[in-house]
This record gives sequence, C-alpha cells and structure tokens, in this order.
Amino acid sequence: MTATLIDGTAIAAKVRAQVATDAAAYFAATGKKPGLATVLVGDNAGSQSYVKSKRKACAEAGMESFGFELPKTATQDEVESLVARLNADPEVHGILVQLPLPEGLNEESVLNKISIDKDVDGFHPVNIGRLSMKGRQPLFVPCTPAGCMVLLEEAGAQFKGANAVVLGRSNIVGLPAAMLLLHRDCTVTICHSRTKDLAAVCREADILIAAVGRPQMVKRDWVKPGAYVIDVGINRIADATKKSGSRLVGDVDFDDVKEVAGAITPVPGGVGPMTIAMLMRNTMRSAQAKLA
Repeated sequence: MTATLIDGTAIAAKVRAQVATDAAAYFAATGKKPGLATVLVGDNAGSQSYVKSKRKACAEAGMESFGFELPKTATQDEVESLVARLNADPEVHGILVQLPLPEGLNEESVLNKISIDKDVDGFHPVNIGRLSMKGRQPLFVPCTPAGCMVLLEEAGAQFKGANAVVLGRSNIVGLPAAMLLLHRDCTVTICHSRTKDLAAVCREADILIAAVGRPQMVKRDWVKPGAYVIDVGINRIADATKKSGSRLVGDVDFDDVKEVAGAITPVPGGVGPMTIAMLMRNTMRSAQAKLA
C-alpha cells in the first residue's frame, strides 16, 4: 500500500483563511486589527527568517504585526522590561519571544513574564501546567503540537483507545504533544534516547509522532501497517543532485515508510506550515477573548 499524504500546506491554508475571516469581523466590530508582537533577541539567522515569516503571515491574515529586535548583548532586565511593556499595551493581543535566546539569558524567567492571556506560543508555565493536568484547559497550546493534532484530525485519525507513540521529549514538541494525545484518550508512550528496543515500541503505534531531530531515523520496519505518521523533524542533508547541494528531510524516511503507513506528512510541506497557522489562530482567539 501507499500512504495517504497529509498535506500540511493545504490544511494550514484553511486555518489561515478562517483566521482572516475572523480578523475581518473583528476589525468591523472594533475598528482595530488583532495584534501580534514578536521579540527577537540576537542575530540568529534561522530565528530571523522564522520571525519574518510570522510577520508576513500576519499581514496576509489582516492582523497587525509589531516587531521588536534587541541585540544579543541585551540584558535580562531589558528583555523582561520589553515584555512588561507589551503586556500593558492593549493593541497587542499576543506576545511571542523567539527561542532560543542568546546564552546568558534566563529563558524560563522571560516566558514567565508574558501575561498568560497573551501567551500565544503556549509556553507560559501555567498554560503548560494546565495542559499536563486532567480536567484542566490551557488558554493556549504550543503551536507545533497543536498543529500536529489538527493534521491528525483532518486525516481522519481515531484517538480514543489508540496506541500513540511520541519520539522525543522536548518541552516544545514532544511533551506537549503527548499531553494532547492523552487528553484525547490515547494510550501514550513517550520515547527517548534511553528507550529499550525503540523500533519495537514504535511498531505498536497507531499514531506515531517523530520529533527527535535525527534525519530519516524512522524506517519502514518501525511502523505498524496503516499507522498515522506525523513527522516534525526538519533536517538538512547533503544532496549532490540539488543546486544548493542539500535538501530538507524529516526524522522519518518518507520514501520507505510511505509504503506501509496509512497516512503520513511530508517534509517540507507537512507540520511546518501548521506552526505559523496555529500561531495566527491563537492570536485571533486572544483578541476575540477581549470582546467576550
């Protein structure tokens, strides 16, 4: 069999179209646009590119984008003071501090300072705490794991009682993804570098989310026939056939695994577009909550 392709680009476009509709309605009701503030500290090229993409997405959705850039020499107090000003600004509905921060800055302390009702990245300790508890609902869920769940829903995955395996235990993807699956009544296993017989554990998964940062690690014989495979990895490998000399691949060996999986995300064009789409949706929801 050949797996059904889960088209993240198309699904993200649907999410962003709905956000644009909601933003237009918000503007009609208030005369103002929903606003997202991005804080970039330092000169990390990847972070700069990502922030640029977020600002472009805001413009396309009819939302306001406020960009703030601080040098890598910025102090803890300077970063936290900026966050405090944005917390107090009624034009700002969402605050995103681009991670990672330069060495020497306390990341947790900065995230703690973001007002919980503007934490559209979903990393405030209270939001993460609520996500990890039964019967609690966070105001916002981290964007990449939330995007993974939308992809699974759109692909028709059944959650209740399903065996779900998450490869990776990062604070950004692995752990929140596992919590989201648990909330949907999956039986969840979180795998990491110390997991014994990793391939055998993965073969039990009806839903497999790979987020470890190791190119093409997941092979065909790791995957249960018919499983839903979500590949969060973005890795650059050498490829002499490409003009750039390299290409992007995921943590899953796509060409190998697609022959056994029931549904699978590509890289690129899978999870990546969903992250920014979910950020836009979270910001829109923050703005709407102010009208409630």
